Amino acid sequence: MPYSELLADRLRQVLNEKKSPFEEKKMMGGLCFMVNGKMCVGIVKEDLMARVGPIVYEEALEMEGAREMDFTKRPMKGYVFVSPEGTDLYEDLSDWVQMALDYNPLAKASKKKKKKAV
Repeated sequence: MPYSELLADRLRQVLNEKKSPFEEKKMMGGLCFMVNGKMCVGIVKEDLMARVGPIVYEEALEMEGAREMDFTKRPMKGYVFVSPEGTDLYEDLSDWVQMALDYNPLAKASKKKKKKAV
């Protein structure tokens, strides 16, 4: 199942309104929004993926629609999936994006793979 184009459009709108420059990358069968070269929010099927960081992680899991991000069958601390009922309202989606943007300056960027010389 492809990712939700509607959620992608809504995320673009929220990020633009927050004046947060971003780039989009298709990965893991979904779409990821990179801020400052780091994974910030994304979409997997119909769910929002938010990188909220370890400090607010437990609090985030208690919010409506949130669950551990277990894409690889192992929970990734600091990342949550949010089902559509947790992002239906604009304010809720905006809050999730803001939580991810607040953590972004503290997040580590993944290391770039070096290309092998041929």
